Amino acid sequence: SIRALWVVSHEKGESGKVRFSRRYPTAEFRAKSLAGAQYVAVPEDCVLPQLLLTELGKVDPDKPYVDIRDDCARQQRSPAVELCVEGPGGRTLWPVLTVTQGAIILACLPLVEAPPEPRPPLPSLASVSQGLALLSGLQDFLCGPGGKLPEPDVLASRLAALPSVLLQVCPLGRPLDTPPPGGIVPTAVAPSPGGAQKQPAWKAGVHRGRAVVSVGLTEKVRSMQYGKSTRQDLWDVYGMVMCKCEVEGVLPNVTVTLTLPPNGSPLQDILVHPCVTSLDASILTACSMEENDGSAFSGPYKFPFSPPLELFRLCSYTSQVPVPPILGSYQLNADEHHLKMNVVLKLHESVKNNFEYCEAHLPFFNRNVMGNVDVKVSSGQLEVSKEKNLLVWVLGQKFPKYREVSLEGTVNFSGTVAGPADPLCTGLTTYIKLYFRIQDLTLSGCCVDQHSVQVYSSAKPRIVTTRELVSSEYYIWNSTGDAPVSSGLMIL
Repeated sequence: SIRALWVVSHEKGESGKVRFSRRYPTAEFRAKSLAGAQYVAVPEDCVLPQLLLTELGKVDPDKPYVDIRDDCARQQRSPAVELCVEGPGGRTLWPVLTVTQGAIILACLPLVEAPPEPRPPLPSLASVSQGLALLSGLQDFLCGPGGKLPEPDVLASRLAALPSVLLQVCPLGRPLDTPPPGGIVPTAVAPSPGGAQKQPAWKAGVHRGRAVVSVGLTEKVRSMQYGKSTRQDLWDVYGMVMCKCEVEGVLPNVTVTLTLPPNGSPLQDILVHPCVTSLDASILTACSMEENDGSAFSGPYKFPFSPPLELFRLCSYTSQVPVPPILGSYQLNADEHHLKMNVVLKLHESVKNNFEYCEAHLPFFNRNVMGNVDVKVSSGQLEVSKEKNLLVWVLGQKFPKYREVSLEGTVNFSGTVAGPADPLCTGLTTYIKLYFRIQDLTLSGCCVDQHSVQVYSSAKPRIVTTRELVSSEYYIWNSTGDAPVSSGLMIL
């Protein structure tokens, strides 16, 4: 990181003048924390030119020898100079990197993440290399490819563009890119004709080009199904809305609206991104820990915000749905070296029968490696991984018309090599884990209507909305064995 950056001009016989300076408080805070009692603060702009010009030998030409600079006991480490901020014998600021071009001096103070004493070797400091690259890029930006200073008015205009350039190439003091050469201001940070808005420090640039707003809604469903009257099956749904807004303007305004069907359960436990500018208080009050009295806010849920440039999570929520999407029954019985199994999976009638993928994994722990496998399925394909003691039931993209599939057969464990172990799954304690994804579906019925996305920008964007349902920790336990439960809550 960079603690501070300066552009200083000087003419013969005149004192130096700071033409541009930029300090980074976050980097300075880190410097203070790292140095502790040996911390040296960055000098003020009114003091810095004299310190810098003295160190570089550009003042007092009639005094070729200056004690604080030329004493033989002082070790010179070019291109990093040290500034004596408290006079001879006082504290020094190191390493100050400099690049000189005619009457212009570019200088920066990198953050050294090492103890001040003894001073580390310059080649070992990444911030020094980054600082020199930044100064070299700024030199090209201000002076152009010819290496000569431009006319005063051209130089002034390029200095005026430096704040916008640094927002892109060195946000928060961390060099990310090289400044463009020859005073070319990048289109991502070039000021717009009517742009009177101030560029916020957290936004490194603005989008230029085709406007696109993408909103993706993903709901994940978890389930613990035991197949016993003494234990209640558990499931829950949680969703998130991801946004990527490529919209012109410094602070464009976008509004995304979530809607529910007439009989949909209200969304609960809603959390929003800090960029959301305003929100109805009733949206945030519904909590899944409280009894649902039917008076909870049921939408529509409007989220106005000024988006960052990167992909971000606009909001997350939970929802109480009446049934899980797939109901399962798993019965496993032991007979000497064999396990007899019977599995039935049923897709609920309210769920769209169109999967991107759907698989059921049947692992077996704390046994020898599988021998003979004699298992038949009513639909899909069965894959056997003997070294992993795993059966993978690939159900494909659709359940049959009657929405029910079954698996039945025996597995022999006559091998002599031990298979995978698990401290929980001993004896007949085992499970089926489901993996599936369904496009254009959410269990809560929540959706983002393409026409409800409002964008206040100079260019009309293309709106892209998607939604999907994905399994997450979806278990069906063997009903003839014990299953891990704790206080009626899911163990995930």
